[in-house]
Amino acid sequence: MNLEELFLKRQSTREFSDKTVPDEALMEICRLAMLAPSAVNQQPYNMYAINGEKAKQFTKNVQKEGANAWADSCHAYIVIEARPPRVIMRGERRISNEEFIPEDIGILSAYITLAAESMGLQTCIIGLRDEAGIADFLNLPKGTGFPLIIAVGYAVNDYPVREKRRRAFEETFKLIK
Repeated sequence: MNLEELFLKRQSTREFSDKTVPDEALMEICRLAMLAPSAVNQQPYNMYAINGEKAKQFTKNVQKEGANAWADSCHAYIVIEARPPRVIMRGERRISNEEFIPEDIGILSAYITLAAESMGLQTCIIGLRDEAGIADFLNLPKGTGFPLIIAVGYAVNDYPVREKRRRAFEETFKLIK
């Protein structure tokens, strides 16, 4: 599959089949995602893959206030934890990555979803979550941030690939010379 085909095929999937996700696939997705660029190469995140029965128990953490009922069909998740900001020295200059952490996590999530799609797995990026519940589930301190959760699985048979509806290229892009 070429890059454009991958971009056209990748979408948010909200109906997963009963087919289990191999642990090795989750590990490979996360390994590839680690190649994502990040500001000052700080990689301000940790990734946790939750699979199988543990994923079923985890699901309640992405179903706040009755949302995301479709997640009951999900067999695996990749949880992104935001690490605390760091200050590094570049010669005499002090550089903090704090303001770039959201962008770095966004880039990481794009790498995760595209790596999964290239392996025949579908994803859905979830922003609505119970961070205290997730910290408890992962046995991490309360107050730990989890900006994005990514549901991972195989779409049900005949799950439609939706046409990409985007603004006109000319409306979005300007070449300045």
